Amino acid sequence: MPHYHRLWQPGGCYFFTVTLANRDGNDLLVREIDLLRKAVRQVLKRHPFRIHGWVVLPDHLHCLIELPAGDSDFAVRWFLIKSSFSRHLPALETRSSSQIRRRERAIWQRRYWEHLIRDERDFEAHLDYIHINPLKHGLVERVADWPFSTFHRYVELGVYPPDWADDTRAGKLDYE
Repeated sequence: MPHYHRLWQPGGCYFFTVTLANRDGNDLLVREIDLLRKAVRQVLKRHPFRIHGWVVLPDHLHCLIELPAGDSDFAVRWFLIKSSFSRHLPALETRSSSQIRRRERAIWQRRYWEHLIRDERDFEAHLDYIHINPLKHGLVERVADWPFSTFHRYVELGVYPPDWADDTRAGKLDYE
């Protein structure tokens, strides 16, 4: 069994990738976006965090969040978001014996990717990655066309122009 080393930084700012167990043609996250939003809002009330960036794609999501000072428990937040979302869906998926034994739904991958943000440059690079991801996956022709993203909030704040990354298809912006 691999040993996963997590960096627990009180008040830390983290980038996360959280993925569905079955990604093949699965659009569950955008189809059930209201349920996902409700799960996040519920967790925010009991275990606050600041959302700096978020994008929901059909089968995974990326976000950039900051924990309160003195708090490093992002794991409880993800457990609660994932379990709340799953609990409100009909149990139609096929589960393995391990999932049955652990009383898990077969909706989410057990693990998630987390990265502790090191500095402002790292923050900006991950924020750009979040916002360009729908374009990267070929879901839209323009970043502004994807509705499930904090990109629109940053346009309103003047951080990004509305046509940000429109020239990416021509190879003028390196986002990887």
